Amino acid sequence: MTTGAARMLPAAWRKPETGTIVMFIVIVALGSYLIYPMILLLILSFDTSAEILAGQREWGFSNWIEAWDNPLLLEAIGNSFLVWFLGALVSFPVAIAISLVLARTRLPFTYGIEYLFWVAFMFPGLATTIGWMMLMDPDVGLLNSLVERLPFVEEGPFNIFGLAGIVWANLMGNGIAYKVILLTPAFRNMDVALEEAARVSGASKISALARVTLPVMISPIILVFALQLLRVFSGFETEQLLGARVGFYVFSTLIYRQTTTEIPPDYADAIVLASLTLILIAFIFPLQRWVTNRRHYTTITGRFRPGLIDLGAWKWPIFGGVALVLALLTALPFVVIVMGSFMTRVGFFNAVPLWTFAHWQNVLTDPLFLKATRTTLILAVTAGVGSPLLFSVVAYLIARTRWRGRSVLDSIIWVSAAFPGIISSLGLLLLFLDTPGLSWLYGSIWALILVVIISGNTTGTNVFKGIMVQIGADMEEAGRVAGAGWLRTYFRIVIPVLMPTMVLIGALNFISAASTTASIVLLASRDTLTLSLLALERASAGINRVEEAGIITLVIMFLTLGLALVARQFGLRIGVRQDAKAKDAAQPQRAEGRQAAAGMR
Repeated sequence: MTTGAARMLPAAWRKPETGTIVMFIVIVALGSYLIYPMILLLILSFDTSAEILAGQREWGFSNWIEAWDNPLLLEAIGNSFLVWFLGALVSFPVAIAISLVLARTRLPFTYGIEYLFWVAFMFPGLATTIGWMMLMDPDVGLLNSLVERLPFVEEGPFNIFGLAGIVWANLMGNGIAYKVILLTPAFRNMDVALEEAARVSGASKISALARVTLPVMISPIILVFALQLLRVFSGFETEQLLGARVGFYVFSTLIYRQTTTEIPPDYADAIVLASLTLILIAFIFPLQRWVTNRRHYTTITGRFRPGLIDLGAWKWPIFGGVALVLALLTALPFVVIVMGSFMTRVGFFNAVPLWTFAHWQNVLTDPLFLKATRTTLILAVTAGVGSPLLFSVVAYLIARTRWRGRSVLDSIIWVSAAFPGIISSLGLLLLFLDTPGLSWLYGSIWALILVVIISGNTTGTNVFKGIMVQIGADMEEAGRVAGAGWLRTYFRIVIPVLMPTMVLIGALNFISAASTTASIVLLASRDTLTLSLLALERASAGINRVEEAGIITLVIMFLTLGLALVARQFGLRIGVRQDAKAKDAAQPQRAEGRQAAAGMR
């Protein structure tokens, strides 16, 4: 470049600042993983060559034209919307009713019940689905077997396979629990004066909840609804186990079929389906943001006065109803899986012997299970440790710096939330196979590590952003005055303050990585099979070893919950302990108080 041309460039470009370079590197790195695979999907959808991943490129619109002739493609997308709509139609009223009574009434054991909904949320969705398969299989389901023992009953009435079973299993998974844990804290932040005014006007207790509390709390309800809009295409495990064997496909399970079970793989239709879904998401995402930014109602003011409504005679019936929902969400599937794991064949009560340890012996001595356990632990521990560190740094760059590109980085984080796991998996598969020098990543543990560390980036980054704005800049300035550099200040001052949040995000990502399927199903090989993928395989129609699949989900459950509790205790021990600090500060004051009292005597 000539000297004259160089003078025409902005000064910041001639002498790039360190912050600009760092931000550029971060944007390119995250964009290459989160956004570029989606762009590659759209580009390759116009590749009309016989082998998309090999040979000479040929461009045209024939893939899109032929896609309209395949009835399964549009049917799968329609089924995705249908499953989401029916689930929302049931889950929202149930979750709102439960959240109302937990947050606004004097229900017995309220906080204990709310904690159990958190347990239900962490309960693996795959375990829930397998539990209900054991109960409602039309041939060997426990419920059908019990009903058929009744007189004048020849065939059990329940069938978990198909649309109704998928909707039911999704409701029993995270469909209800997820909404309850989001809505209940918001419903608590409401002034009781509004409900008291309704009571003074002659409304009953239940009427006050329905006609005053519910309309006023429309803002958090709309927010949760907006979050659910992005989950239209997120289902995979339940839909694969309960729909594929009867020919009911949603978009994710059809992509899985086209890229893994068909010989040769039909990448063209799979890519067009994924691209069509991306176009629909391009409309859904702005709609979600528009709904989120709609009118809000103020429920906490300077005169805020909390309070609860006494349910009177309705207290115990409502408590029983909520307890029944919790039993359906967790206790019943768990008990059924445990019982089924010791039965020779689930549903066959006439089998001899009826009870056996053979399934446990088969699973625990299977080399594939041991390999899958090792892979799962590697992924879960890596995600639990690496993702909080990564998300906290990204949040720091967005919230605590004034570097150029912060808005671009924030947009990448938000947009990536709209991409379902199966699309990300397909996009990365094409990226690895289509990019020279990256093919070695396909099927390797490094590809899976890359996926699980970045998963949950939108939630994790935004949670850290909320905490970052609460940290005073004087804390970091004090570290720099003392001679510490940026890295030392960050790890010695900022991270200890963030430790409770880092433990929370780490535990959530640990649990997510240990049970994920959709985001890694197209990238894993037999050498990198995880426990969740192994359970999905054992419970599928071709193998149908549901007892062993149930045992594997129990192992996942104990691993995630047990190690998450250990991680939480470790984080509290090395983090900023407010309770310990308060006790240490209070001890000298108590000693002075006792000395003063002794002097007065």
